[in-house]
Amino acid sequence: MKKILCLLLFLFPVAVFSQWTWQNPLPQSSPLYSTCFPDVNTGYAVGRCGIILKTIDSGISWTVLKSETTNDLYSVCFTDVNTGYAVGDSGIIIKTTDGGTSWVVLSSGTVDPLISVFFPDSNTGFAVGECGTIIKTFNAGTSWVTLLSGTYNDFASVYFVNDTTGYVAGLGSTMIIKTDDGGSTWTSLSCGTSNYLESLYFVNDTTGYVTGENGTILKTTDAGKSWLALSSGTTESLYSVFFTDANTGYAVGSAGTILKTVNGGTTWSTDSSGTTQDLFSVYFTNDKTGCVVGESGTLLRSVSENAFWTTISSGTISDLSSVFFTDASTGYAVSGTGTILKTVNGGTNWIALSSGTAQSLSSVYFTDVNTGYVVGNYYTILKTTDAGTTWVSLTGEKFGALSSVCFTGPDTGYVVGYYLSDPSQYGILLKTTNAGANWTALSCGHNKYPSSVYFTNANTGYISGSDTTYHGFLIKTTDGGTTWISLLSGTAKYLSSVYFTNADTGYVVGGSGTIFKTIDAGASWTTLSSGTNNDLNSVYFTDANTGYAAGINGTIVKTKDAGTSWIDLPSGTCSLFSSLYFPNADTGYVVGISGTILKTTNGGITPSGTDDLRSKPDKLSIYPNPSSTLVTIETSFIPTISQLSVMNLNGQEVMNRQITLPRTQIDISNLPGGVYFVRLINDKTVWVGKFIKQ
Repeated sequence: MKKILCLLLFLFPVAVFSQWTWQNPLPQSSPLYSTCFPDVNTGYAVGRCGIILKTIDSGISWTVLKSETTNDLYSVCFTDVNTGYAVGDSGIIIKTTDGGTSWVVLSSGTVDPLISVFFPDSNTGFAVGECGTIIKTFNAGTSWVTLLSGTYNDFASVYFVNDTTGYVAGLGSTMIIKTDDGGSTWTSLSCGTSNYLESLYFVNDTTGYVTGENGTILKTTDAGKSWLALSSGTTESLYSVFFTDANTGYAVGSAGTILKTVNGGTTWSTDSSGTTQDLFSVYFTNDKTGCVVGESGTLLRSVSENAFWTTISSGTISDLSSVFFTDASTGYAVSGTGTILKTVNGGTNWIALSSGTAQSLSSVYFTDVNTGYVVGNYYTILKTTDAGTTWVSLTGEKFGALSSVCFTGPDTGYVVGYYLSDPSQYGILLKTTNAGANWTALSCGHNKYPSSVYFTNANTGYISGSDTTYHGFLIKTTDGGTTWISLLSGTAKYLSSVYFTNADTGYVVGGSGTIFKTIDAGASWTTLSSGTNNDLNSVYFTDANTGYAAGINGTIVKTKDAGTSWIDLPSGTCSLFSSLYFPNADTGYVVGISGTILKTTNGGITPSGTDDLRSKPDKLSIYPNPSSTLVTIETSFIPTISQLSVMNLNGQEVMNRQITLPRTQIDISNLPGGVYFVRLINDKTVWVGKFIKQ
């Protein structure tokens, strides 16, 4: 696993019952950090934003499970085919006893990220993580106790050869520590390297391996008393190691690296993975069948002693920046690698079109079912007149990045962008009146980075964007782009997307959940409460009242009352969304990084009547903060009895109580001054926050 920050201060709780379905890539695009197979057919993989996948056919196909958390999950371990555990951010531990059908949140007693979990038997388990954290359970996770590791260095991996003897590896002067008494005491082992160590594996009681950054592979044959540095032949970081027998082992790592040894590590050869994505975990169920997981949802499978690896995940993983549909079935999406995707069956299949360019593409717009335009870096403007079968380049060879395209009719269109190599230049505005045959450069004023252009009629249009300090601007023309007036300038957050539902009513979205609305064609603007602090990158309305905005961290918000209130629509991912489009009232698409394409056919609503337009806070609210006497802890949703605990920086619990209301007040007057963490847990979710006692 890659190293992450030592303290996670806020956890953003979101329900994980999504009415958005994955269309690309499949089965999904979130990074996968760990995989585990309790038998030859049944396997699990966990990753970012609480994603959990399961296979019952030895890794040939995978399904997405409901995990009950949006915390990143870094490690998974199963003690049998039905009982398993996953650990991750903010000390989260979840457990299943029915093969992943349902998961419950366990109380770990720590808020530090947990990076690795290992069970030597069905009842005894260990989890390790950041800041020297080691915890242990004796009763299959019902309770966990903190063990003293003797260090505050970060740990990345734990492995036990039996219920008493185990090893932990990580970062710092105590890079490998060992216990012979079930974790009561730990001894530091000398391993001869300063590289961060990522993964441990033992083939028997005395022989083990550890891998890490810069191609590090160490081996011990005397139960850790001494470690020999092996030659891996690579400088890539090696995140995971696994042996199928005493001689045959595999290590995987950054840039698609897969190494194999058949002589106990004396020599290592490189296997072709077929990918350049970082690979985080490897697991074999026998000497032939193995699975590797990694960045962008990468899933690889081998069923040969020669370890020929097949990519199980499918679809492009290029970042997608814009999506547009010409009807309910036919749509297009463009990417940062020159890729243009097309679907003719409502997204069931997406095929790559030949664009003729490798430049980053930013925006797509069609004027009819056959005629469309795509813009991107280096003044790239592409046009098709045959529904994407062929594309011709209209301009190029200039050092400008074109970010948005909009047409007011079959002939007249506008493109905005900015200069890549000369920050002293102002923004780019191009206009065509002959369907792209010629383009005229217009002035859009002293505005640096236009990001979105939208016209309500042939003459009236709007451009949003940001300046060099990422403060937003919005300008308007009423004469077809000849002159522009400033409507919003110097706003604290950048403005990324603008959309009008009619000539007078429009919306603009941007950084930190910003949404502005006008009902007088831009003469005045009202700030709306979006209910999120996440950056919003795209806005779209299906009618005068119903609209959507999408942005970072998997954020999709919806309004049904023309922006008066907004609700969060669970997307089931933490991906960055760049663009959304609805070809009709119920059917919509959102695209983003790592090739993400999601689709809804019911307006994104959740199934249990929760589409009630209640705006919910994204995190636990603690106020006043700092405080010396009383603090109020508030969240909008307490569905069941919840457990509230307060811990100091050493992880010691200083307060614990049950609460049943969304708001509670606690007395902190007797606590010493300093920083404290608040943990609120129920059977569905964990919230974490902090306060300062003065």
